[in-house]
Amino acid sequence: MIGLDTNVLARYYVASEDAPTQRQSQAAKALIDSGKRLFVAKTVLLELEWVLRGYYKSPADEVVAVFEHLLSLPNLELEDRPACLSATTALRDGFDFADALHHASCRQCASVATFDDKKFAQRAAAKAWKPPVKLMKLVKDATP
Repeated sequence: MIGLDTNVLARYYVASEDAPTQRQSQAAKALIDSGKRLFVAKTVLLELEWVLRGYYKSPADEVVAVFEHLLSLPNLELEDRPACLSATTALRDGFDFADALHHASCRQCASVATFDDKKFAQRAAAKAWKPPVKLMKLVKDATP
């Protein structure tokens, strides 16, 4: 089995104009399309989402399409596939991918604690996510 780094996946999915990057893209395509057994860590998926969204400015629907393609590859083993599937679905529903992946990775927990009320806790509560996402209460300042 061959583990893939984020840059290999980025070269596979993102077209480039310059010759060195095109050669990297061709090598990435040859490996991924070879049928060899491949492995992707969920941290690589997390970084790939950041690279596609942050660096390449890809909209969420394009990132979802990339992840759905990755998840469909029969020769690719994805670390914690259920969490990655759940986070991809949440991204499609407008959630932040990182928050969704963190949540999906905590499925054995009683709850998930956060300070992110508007973008995470309220939206997760509206979707009745399990485990529930709970907003942390702030400790009152003890100074006079």
